[in-house]
This record gives sequence, structure tokens and C-alpha cells, in this order.
Amino acid sequence: MKSQLVTTTGRHEHPPQPVASHEPHSVRRVGVLDRAALHIGVALIKWGRRPVKIDTREQLAVYAEVQRVRLERERERDHYMATHLPRIF
Repeated sequence: MKSQLVTTTGRHEHPPQPVASHEPHSVRRVGVLDRAALHIGVALIKWGRRPVKIDTREQLAVYAEVQRVRLERERERDHYMATHLPRIF
């Protein structure tokens, strides 16, 4: 069974609603107060997203604590491996 469907060729108008005429419309101007509020808002967003600098003494203390904990963890791992690994093999 052979059947062929043919679609109708036509032209679509874009936009679908026809535009009667191109009349100029009034544009609302942005006031000074609106422009100032926009600039203040953008400045606040930029200020809120700025990187926070940590005090170097505080940063060194945190780094020293992390390093101490890391060394302790490695020491405990080595001790565990030295005492329990020979039992496995």
C-alpha cells in the first residue's frame, strides 16, 4: 500500500498578528532617582560579593592546626599499618 501525503505549501506571516501600522509610541524616560537607585543597587551587590581577607595571623594558626592534624593522622595510619598489616599476610 503506497500513500503519499502532500503538505500544503504556504507562507507564514511572522509575527502571526498583522501589524496595521508602525506608529511611534512614547518612551518613558528614566528619572534621576531611578538611575541613582540602580547604581546604588549594583554597587551594593559588588560590595557584598567582594572577597573577604582573613587576618594572616588567623590564617597561619589555622594552617598550623591543619598541618598538626594531618601529621597526627599519618602517624596513626602508619602505626595501624605496622601493627595490623603483618597479620593479613
